[in-house]
Amino acid sequence: MEAFCILDALNAALLAAAEGWEGFEPELRLADPRFGDFQANGVLPFAKKLGKNPRALATQLLQQAQEALRGLGIEGELSGPGFLNFTLQPELLERWLTAYASAEAFVAGAATLYPGRTIVVDYSSPNTAKEMHVGHIRSTVIGESLARLLRLCGAKVITDNHIGDWGTQFGILILEIKRQHWDLDAPHPDPLAALETLYRDGQARVKEDPQAAAQARQELVLLQQGDPQNFKIWTQVKQISYAAFEAIYRRLDVHFDHVLGESFYRDKVDAVYEQLQSLGIAQESEGALVVFHPEHPRFAKTPFMIRKSDGASNYASTDLATLCYRTKILGAQEILYVVDVRQQDHFEQLFLTANKWFNSMGKTLPVLCHIGFGTILGADGKAIKTRSGGTVKLKALLDEAEQRAYAAVTQKNPQLSEEDRRHIARVVGVGAVRYADLSQNRSSDYIFDWDKLLAFEGNTAPYLLYAVARLHGILRHAPLESPSAAAPLETPHELALAKKLLNSVTALKQSLMELRPHFLCQYLYELSGTFNAFYAVDKVLTSDPPTQAKRVALCRQTLNTLTLGLETLGMETLLQM
Repeated sequence: MEAFCILDALNAALLAAAEGWEGFEPELRLADPRFGDFQANGVLPFAKKLGKNPRALATQLLQQAQEALRGLGIEGELSGPGFLNFTLQPELLERWLTAYASAEAFVAGAATLYPGRTIVVDYSSPNTAKEMHVGHIRSTVIGESLARLLRLCGAKVITDNHIGDWGTQFGILILEIKRQHWDLDAPHPDPLAALETLYRDGQARVKEDPQAAAQARQELVLLQQGDPQNFKIWTQVKQISYAAFEAIYRRLDVHFDHVLGESFYRDKVDAVYEQLQSLGIAQESEGALVVFHPEHPRFAKTPFMIRKSDGASNYASTDLATLCYRTKILGAQEILYVVDVRQQDHFEQLFLTANKWFNSMGKTLPVLCHIGFGTILGADGKAIKTRSGGTVKLKALLDEAEQRAYAAVTQKNPQLSEEDRRHIARVVGVGAVRYADLSQNRSSDYIFDWDKLLAFEGNTAPYLLYAVARLHGILRHAPLESPSAAAPLETPHELALAKKLLNSVTALKQSLMELRPHFLCQYLYELSGTFNAFYAVDKVLTSDPPTQAKRVALCRQTLNTLTLGLETLGMETLLQM
């Protein structure tokens, strides 16, 4: 069967041709379309290292690879001081398109890109007793898309929502619930919002009243000791909170294999303290238990606190216990933490501590990666807020997205039924919010703009969803099976679309290797543009059966690729808009 990743096949051919060139890497990448499809830049630095003429070395490599290139269906050409440009021939494009024409074949090919790794993806992680706000959208959709991407590429993925459901805040909340005699069993239109208000009231009270602060600490101690009343209140708060979270996750089509919050590890942190002390990694300092990292320039004077001076656990405590659990019980070989970039120092110290811990035990530490992301900004360039200056609730944001999308679809297609317009509005509205986030480089802040994210032009969800709906419309009028053999690829737009389809593999690999979904978003946008250019010039449904068969096949594969790409990003598609 044709190689799924042509770039890998080309790379292997060049390495085989360069046998004996110790340390040589072709450094393949996509080329400027004016000069070819792929470019190899590795000869120049290799020639410089050896003190040889790069153009002569590149000529030698091209000659030695010629037979393998012909077998692949790739033409190589020398350019400039030692660059190599490669052009995919039509017969290679046709073989590849035939081999991966079905969605099933493509998925099977994608599963070969990163097989066999067990990867835990930690994302979303809201705090109980608080509504999810706009800041949670980034961790949630980035984490979900990475989990889907890794699964598509063959990894065994375990998703975990490490919710904040334990700690000091519960002493304050339990005290306020008791003080106001709030009945957690009574029906309430928005119980989580009410709990958040209770917590704010309690927080203000303990700041003003030392006696109330002492009472809150005592309520927390009772909870930690298993007091039946406090434990019942805590359990009900957790249930109310997660029911509200789950409603958001259903709207976003987000799913977790585990929801193991901080409370799950409350009986596991003591073993961590004991082991780190016995290994000489942690020590007492001013009553707290800390780990020093004198070898690190930024943390030499800032120890990593893993237990507070009052004996209470903290994020570091539970994160270390969580890491141990994920390694021993879940079998994690890699762990991705999809958390705000502002937590970079915490994770850097966590990883340093974990490395010392596992090395001291003679165990292999999983690959640990902090998937940091920036902040969503308002038009003023500051963190997005409501008009009153409060935090934007995620539920309200999704509601507004659907309302705006409903107004737009009603204006464009008033003849559609109410049910159809509501369905389209839900898919477009939620998809637009999600895609606006994923299409950004996750490390960067970005400005949230309703007009931009709901526009039908540019790199937006509506633009891509419309391309999918248009393809469905074309294929509704096409025969299910071709009555004759397809003609060869011939026109410039046919060839351009075929090459762009083949480059879906490169987009997947780049997104996978850098763990950045925006590369996949950019590819889907470019594919839609290439398809639109093809459709504007090359008529699909023609009187010539072989030509029609070829172009219908290109449309089907474009539809499959767009649909799978959007599903990997967590987005639903539409048959019509």
